[in-house]
Amino acid sequence: MRILGIDYGEARVGIAITDELNITAQGLETIQRNGSDKVILRRLDEIFEKYEVGTIVVGMPLNMNGTISKRAEITEEFVHKLRCKYNKMKIETVDERLTTVEAHRTMNFLDVKKNKKRNIVDTISAVYILETYLNKSKNAISKKA
Repeated sequence: MRILGIDYGEARVGIAITDELNITAQGLETIQRNGSDKVILRRLDEIFEKYEVGTIVVGMPLNMNGTISKRAEITEEFVHKLRCKYNKMKIETVDERLTTVEAHRTMNFLDVKKNKKRNIVDTISAVYILETYLNKSKNAISKKA
C-alpha cells in the first residue's frame, strides 16, 4: 500500500505519492482548489482508483514556535473531512514548517523559471512532507530493533 502526501494550501494543494515499497516519494500533481475542498476530494477519489493507498499524510502548518496557526486550524478541518470520507485509511499529520522554503530552495538550485514555480512549489512541498513522514517511520522502526 502506498502513502499519499498532501500539502494543503489556500489556493493550491500539492500531492505526492510513494512507490509501491514506500521507499521513495515523488510529486504527483498540484490541484487548484478553486475555493472548494470538493475539487480536492473528487480528485483524490480518482487517485485512489488508480493507486492502492493505505495512508494519507497531511502537512500541518504550525507557527515557527510550534503553536497552532490559523492555517493549521483550517488544515485540521480538512483533515477531519478526510477522516470522515476515507475512514478505512490511516490519516496522519506531520509538521511542515519550512517545507515551502525548502521547495523554493530546490527550485532555485534547479534554476526553475519564475513562471513555473507557482505550479510546482506545492507538489515539491508535498514530497518533502512525505519524506519527513517516511524518515520518521524509518527512525521509529530502527529504534524498536
